[in-house]
Amino acid sequence: MTRNRRPSPQTVSVLRALADQPATWRYGYELGQEVGLKAGSLYPILIRLCDRGLLDAAWETEPPQGRPPRHLYRLTGAGEQLAAEVARDSAPAAARAPRAELRGAW
Repeated sequence: MTRNRRPSPQTVSVLRALADQPATWRYGYELGQEVGLKAGSLYPILIRLCDRGLLDAAWETEPPQGRPPRHLYRLTGAGEQLAAEVARDSAPAAARAPRAELRGAW
């Protein structure tokens, strides 16, 4: 079953934050601080985006001594496309480029 709903405003804020540095691995706490979401809202969004192939996730390989490894996230190619589409959709009408169809991505 394909969902055609638009992402929630919270999901859009996470996508935008990740799209600012698409090749950089980011950790959840940092993202939550940047977008103003608490863990109970942020982590379900990150899990959902991972499950849909829009984010890569990995464990930190060399955490500082005395701290457990953090889970890191970054956009996949499909995630970058969705972030670009969301940014285009929220731009003023005159600045919008033609839309690419990403059915099933969300």
